[in-house]
Amino acid sequence: MSTDFFQRQSDARRSTVWLVTMFCLAVIAIVGSVVAVTAIGVQTQMREPGQSLSSHPEQVLIPAAAGALALLLIIGGTLYKVFTLRAGGGTRVAESLGGRRLFPDTTDRTERKLLNVVEEMAIASGTPVPPVFLLDESGINAFAAGYSPSDAVLGVTRGCAQQLTRDELQGVMAHEFSHILNGDMRTGIRLIGILHGILLIGLTGQLIFRMLFYTGAGRSRRSRNGDNNGGQVMIVILAIGIALIVLGFIGTFFGNLIKAAVSRQREYLADASAVQFTRNPAGIAGALKRIGAASSGSRLQAAGAAEASHMYFAQGVWEGISGLWATHPPLAKRIRAIEPNWNGEFPSEMVTAAVVPDGAAGFAGPSDSYVAASKAPEVPVSVMDHAIDQVGEPTTAHRHYAATLLAEMPDVILQTARQPYGARAVVYALLMDREPTVRAGQLRMLQKNAPADVVKLTHALQPTIDALDVKARLPLVDLALPALRAMCQSQYAEFRKCFVELAKADQQIDLFEWMLSQVLMRHLSTQFESIRAPRVQYYGLQQLGKECSILLSTIARAGNSEAAAKVAFEQGARQLPELTLEVQPKSSTALDDLRDVLATLTRVSIKHRGRLVDACAAAICADQHVTWQEAELLRGISDLLDCPMPPLLVRS
Repeated sequence: MSTDFFQRQSDARRSTVWLVTMFCLAVIAIVGSVVAVTAIGVQTQMREPGQSLSSHPEQVLIPAAAGALALLLIIGGTLYKVFTLRAGGGTRVAESLGGRRLFPDTTDRTERKLLNVVEEMAIASGTPVPPVFLLDESGINAFAAGYSPSDAVLGVTRGCAQQLTRDELQGVMAHEFSHILNGDMRTGIRLIGILHGILLIGLTGQLIFRMLFYTGAGRSRRSRNGDNNGGQVMIVILAIGIALIVLGFIGTFFGNLIKAAVSRQREYLADASAVQFTRNPAGIAGALKRIGAASSGSRLQAAGAAEASHMYFAQGVWEGISGLWATHPPLAKRIRAIEPNWNGEFPSEMVTAAVVPDGAAGFAGPSDSYVAASKAPEVPVSVMDHAIDQVGEPTTAHRHYAATLLAEMPDVILQTARQPYGARAVVYALLMDREPTVRAGQLRMLQKNAPADVVKLTHALQPTIDALDVKARLPLVDLALPALRAMCQSQYAEFRKCFVELAKADQQIDLFEWMLSQVLMRHLSTQFESIRAPRVQYYGLQQLGKECSILLSTIARAGNSEAAAKVAFEQGARQLPELTLEVQPKSSTALDDLRDVLATLTRVSIKHRGRLVDACAAAICADQHVTWQEAELLRGISDLLDCPMPPLLVRS
């Protein structure tokens, strides 16, 4: 089994543990400093010779209270930010930086070019197409934000979208997709929440200082009227504000140090992943060179830019002369890691990127025979056997395949799937049963619950959807997600009701159709419902024998007789030797049971989820025949287990 993806995921989770540890140390340092400074201040106020805190024990309560207040401020600030981000996910981060959501049906050529690149990268990597936010900034920068691929968003500056060539833009987007795949994005958004508390003391001091500055005239009038007590109070408050600013520097120091330590090495890894993804070092290197040559570089002007500085493609804010707090390695080092023979000079003038015509794929075309071979009726067993090695490891071949797949997809389907209105019709058409009687019942249900124009469009699209290759169905679901996420809450409620009724109307829904529906709703529901990302609760499979048995039994029965299903189950069970597994009996609620099982298995550590995907692949390969529908079924199950698998490619 491939180790790179799973190792990187584990490393990212360990970074979170290290982050919490450093946060605790920072809290101890800040609270201790507050107590010490307060104690010195109280001691200074004792004017009689020989007096000290030890001679007035009651005065000890003042430093203790100050320390407790500081602790509450830090914890309260952190919890507030964490819960705020959890409610809004990556969207809240993008909007806080002034991002404007791009809708898939945009007619702006620059925006369309950007969205085309994102769609291709998402399909090539086996992840849902993320919403894209455009930041009205001249600097060349980008970021990925969210807790999981389901709620990920991409933020891209206007300078990035306009000034980069398509190859360079692909390099930047590949870098950001690596952050999504490797779990860096989740660590980054948690970092914003956790560090907010330790920065809050300094922010409070700045707020007090600004308040006093704007009330200075009132203080002067009171002084002229002889109100010395009022002046003394102002001096005390001013001293408190300055003390908080000074103490806040401790939080700033620790916060920036933690961000730098977490981010730097991950940027090198993301650059390397981008080169592997695009097989074009000149793309990402060219983007970095443009940043070095541009007058605005990668700087962001948004008020909250510093808070998310560790998440950007390149250094977005000034972080000191020494570079101690820099969240990104120097541009020159990053470029040389990609192009060892670079001469070290940034071009003084670079040609502005030309806008590619709408719909252009932007690729020279595959240099191998992957795409042609993918039209074969079956997938070689050897490809399925090593499917797990491709999880989280998209390559340039996958990128070429995605571009070709999009180019070959009927234009009416592509354009309709990119509209919030039309995307609903596309999904309804995908869920229609091929048996005429069942389909007639489904249409009657739609006519009762969906708008008449959506029903009409569904009926019009049906022949084209029915003719789609099975390999295009899962990518089409991913492609429709950004448009579906643009629905309002009432539209989503209506859509969900129709969606559930469509599935119920088809009592014979097969596993592949069920998988498509689950992938869609899993990624879509995070936008409209309060659903928390699953947390790891199991670090082994020993307690999950029943769940593993249900999963393998369901996969083994797909398209097989009971005798063949038993053989397939045994083949899959061999991949989990520590468990005693048994074939589960057929059940009318089998798919409902499988949904609950997969929800449980997403709380297993990432390495063991990979083993489950491997076991499913072994069960599918048991009869030595793998159809494309079975291959896509494995990709869907892998997606539901948070193990994004690129398209399975065959070399002729």
